[in-house]
Amino acid sequence: MTLPYAIMIFITLQRISELFIARSNTKALMARGAVEYGRSHYPVMVLMHGSWLAVLWGTVGGRPVNLALLAVFAVLQAMRVWVLATLGRRWTTRIIVPHNEPPITGGPFRIMRHPNYFVVICEIAVVPMIFGLVWVAVLYSVLNAAMLWVRIRAENAAYCDVAA
Repeated sequence: MTLPYAIMIFITLQRISELFIARSNTKALMARGAVEYGRSHYPVMVLMHGSWLAVLWGTVGGRPVNLALLAVFAVLQAMRVWVLATLGRRWTTRIIVPHNEPPITGGPFRIMRHPNYFVVICEIAVVPMIFGLVWVAVLYSVLNAAMLWVRIRAENAAYCDVAA
């Protein structure tokens, strides 16, 4: 197995495990009376992230690995773990707003409003660049920016709706 494919296996298994965690957390939150917002854009987001992975799988073979950018990716993974640990059972891939619970303000949320989105923005650009795939980094960064424009507006509106 080559290093590019080992990296892709790691990322793919990570994303799959996160989907299971997100599904479990979503069910628990909904059972406690939480409300989902932004449901209509969710399939588009899943398609975008899935196609990003598919394009990477189809293009990384035999490419050199930039070890400095791989180190940046490792730092991003530590940040991802920090975000998920801070959110705990409230972390999902959907916009789920718990009833009578304020937004999380500890951990990385003390530093920035949407730390998970920061990590995702960086990953979508950095991972392709690890393999020298500039076009993938640019294309999916633009697509992700459009997705986050919709998603962050929906998320902010959801918390304003709950606060009202």
